[in-house]
Amino acid sequence: MKRITRFLGGLNNGLTRLYLFIGTLCVVLVVIFMVWTCNGVKKSSLSLGVSEKIDCTPNIVDRMRAIGQWEFLTISDEELIDTVRKGFFSDDELVRIYYGKLRLGIDLSDCSEDWIKQKDDTIYVTIPEIRLLDQNFIDEARTKSFFETGKWSNADRQAMYDRARERMIWRCMNPENKKVARENAIEQVQKMLAPIASPKAVKVR
Repeated sequence: MKRITRFLGGLNNGLTRLYLFIGTLCVVLVVIFMVWTCNGVKKSSLSLGVSEKIDCTPNIVDRMRAIGQWEFLTISDEELIDTVRKGFFSDDELVRIYYGKLRLGIDLSDCSEDWIKQKDDTIYVTIPEIRLLDQNFIDEARTKSFFETGKWSNADRQAMYDRARERMIWRCMNPENKKVARENAIEQVQKMLAPIASPKAVKVR
């Protein structure tokens, strides 16, 4: 009985020392972990800042492409076209009046791939040349015959239509009107892009 008691007492002492060792080991591990963590935090640094470099070029490109055709000058014109067909006894004559509305502007599908560039604090925009936006600018519903004698075919009337169209283009698509349309284009593009590009400057050419 005494042997059993001694054995149990020794076992309890051994377990106590074991528990004490395990507890001490856990404390040491926790301390080591905390020291390692603190060193890692000291070596690491968190930098917070705001980048002042904002590339707004993609945003501008998307907005510009969404416009498509942009009209900057509209010119109303009317042309009197006549044609005469010589006859043996008399001449046949046809006189018609044509009305047209020509729209001058730019089509952003004509832009080159690098039409918008950003350099430092300035955005450079290269717009395409001024052109006629609508090829079918003659109002055929308003076209009327001013004077007509004899019989005329559809081919004859088409030939007169083509002459009226060419004359309107020649009269309205002159350098002066193109210059006015281009000046309007530069001004309007500048006004549209300035709020988007701010604080960067915008130069249209």
